[in-house]
Amino acid sequence: MRRVFIADLLKKNITITGADAHHLSRVMRSKIGDHIVVADDEGKVGEYAITGFTGDSIDLELIDYIAENTESPVDVTLAQCLPKGDKLELITQKATELGINTIVPLVSDNCVVRYDGKKTKAKQDKWQKIANEAGKQCGRSRLPVVEAITPLKDWLQDIVNQNTAVCMCYENEEQIGIKEFLCQMTGKEIAVVIGPEGGFSLDEIEFAKSLGITSVSLGNRILRAETAAIAAMAIIQYEKGDLGGRL
Repeated sequence: MRRVFIADLLKKNITITGADAHHLSRVMRSKIGDHIVVADDEGKVGEYAITGFTGDSIDLELIDYIAENTESPVDVTLAQCLPKGDKLELITQKATELGINTIVPLVSDNCVVRYDGKKTKAKQDKWQKIANEAGKQCGRSRLPVVEAITPLKDWLQDIVNQNTAVCMCYENEEQIGIKEFLCQMTGKEIAVVIGPEGGFSLDEIEFAKSLGITSVSLGNRILRAETAAIAAMAIIQYEKGDLGGRL
């Protein structure tokens, strides 16, 4: 069944408008009586029947609530330094499928990509749309949030004041691997930072260490930015989340 998300709470009768209504009525050519799945802001999910079409909106009536278990037990933030081209689109899509909660695009010393103010907002909206579509496709109960593009050091200073375990994937790290870091963490909130194609500068690594942030290795091979992000998400969900099946 088609899945839509609403910025509200589920109730017996709801009305869908905007792009979802257009897609259901004009693209999917839905009819009265068809069933769809609706998820709300709190991750609650219900099966609804279409009861009517009014202009550019669709009226729905609750059939029954659905007990789903599609969200990971860990809250994961991916802080991704801007890669070249459209790589962040792929990263956003795959991270959503892997259960990410928040994606933070970052600007670091070695980022080749730079956006002006207008382009920045357009890119954020595009990445959020990709996350939304991926969330619908893979049956998420909650959609991840793509935050605004932020300077790396500003974000690091902010995240250390939160109750979150933070690590930076660094190709020159030889002392601790991400698996060891994950085994040591006790909470349910984790943020992982991935560099751009050129990696992190030494200044950025030293700055992060001065804040108490751990740098970790993903393994013996140097991975592309997009590969590193997807690999890190998969490792986190396997070690701490639900990838491979819940225990």
